[in-house]
Amino acid sequence: MRTSNPQEPARPAVRGRWRRIGAAAVGTAALVLAGFGAAGPANAAPAAKATSATASTSSKVTWSPACSTPAKGQMACKALRVTGGTTAFQKANAHADAVTPKAADAATPSGYGPSNLQSAYGLTSAAASNGSGETIAIVDAYNDPNAEADLAKYRSYYGLSACTTANGCFKKVSQTGSTTSLPSSDAGWSEEISLDVDMASAICPNCNILLVEATSATMANLGKAVNEAVTLGAKYVSNSYGGSESSSDTSYDTSYFNHPGVAITVSAGDSGYGAEYPAASKYVTSVGGTALSTSSNSRGWTESVWETSSTEGTGSGCSSYDAKPTWQTDTGCSKRTIADVSAVADPATGVSVYDSYGVTAGWYTFGGTSASSPIIAGVYALSGTPSSSSYPASFPYASAGTSALNDVTSGSNGSCGSSYLCTAKSGYDGPTGWGTPEGVSAFTG
Repeated sequence: MRTSNPQEPARPAVRGRWRRIGAAAVGTAALVLAGFGAAGPANAAPAAKATSATASTSSKVTWSPACSTPAKGQMACKALRVTGGTTAFQKANAHADAVTPKAADAATPSGYGPSNLQSAYGLTSAAASNGSGETIAIVDAYNDPNAEADLAKYRSYYGLSACTTANGCFKKVSQTGSTTSLPSSDAGWSEEISLDVDMASAICPNCNILLVEATSATMANLGKAVNEAVTLGAKYVSNSYGGSESSSDTSYDTSYFNHPGVAITVSAGDSGYGAEYPAASKYVTSVGGTALSTSSNSRGWTESVWETSSTEGTGSGCSSYDAKPTWQTDTGCSKRTIADVSAVADPATGVSVYDSYGVTAGWYTFGGTSASSPIIAGVYALSGTPSSSSYPASFPYASAGTSALNDVTSGSNGSCGSSYLCTAKSGYDGPTGWGTPEGVSAFTG
């Protein structure tokens, strides 16, 4: 029996999705964050406001989108930042009843940390032993000037070894590979960047991290950043963005995502049932989202489909443009079906992140499939370098229905009758794919 280990003490050192056109935890008495402190520089996009906060029906947790509504034709980040309530992590640690905060304090994490996530997904041993020499690339838009410093805070608190530019573990570049000519800074996307690099660290502490910052949030620029990540040697590339499908998507597939031998993960989306791109690309691993809580079962954890409302929850569905990959055999979609696998995304059961740019510096709790994509990228990295001609999106399908994946069988993310496309079932379903990791074997090929 694997124990759940909800508490996260510091340990000795051991080495969201986005929309193309816009949409837009509290700890012990005031330990969670709600407001913003000093704003970022004038060229940073304005930070999200708490007026769009949504309440989780299960935990009374509230949250807000991290980013502002973008200009037409650009993607918007959809990372979800908890602003109040009692998270699953706090409940597991028997914290006092929550008090909705008036401003960020953030002295103590109020979401799951590395040992929680490693325990939940059977990765504790692999995280301690694997990943050395592997590079996880994080692709996001705009610059986070505090990315390295904030990552240092996260890793130090949780007892992970330093990951810095100086020691060769961390590198930040533009979409052209420049380390000096970086994009303009943006407070909302900086929150997404903090979430992504922290989740990569949580799952694969021994991995190197390559942050590739696109000039803007267009698919063209983000796609160029993906190509640059691969050019620089990353074999695992996480993309926490997405938007409405278009007839250009098959062209984008060819230009940006067809990289044999590279595990490319993409968030399935945060607006409930409905297909998005690039999660619909046949070349990527589309990652859905779950609600994750401790349990008295033999695993020590339980998961269900993440859904807060008919318009907020993990994405899934049938692509209108992308062909079905040869390894995907479900019959409900004639083209590509979303998703392939899943991991935690519900803000009410969210993850801890350290962030300081454009907000009060401190600990924040985040959710959204922006969290699940880098988690799965980290699992691929723990599994070892894919063979040069492989498409790692196919790997979990080879382990379908085995103990290498935790089958998620409860919950739904919208209305499609009782179809598996929006309702969890035994075996494959749209919202969670074949399930969540139980160790690394389902991600090896």
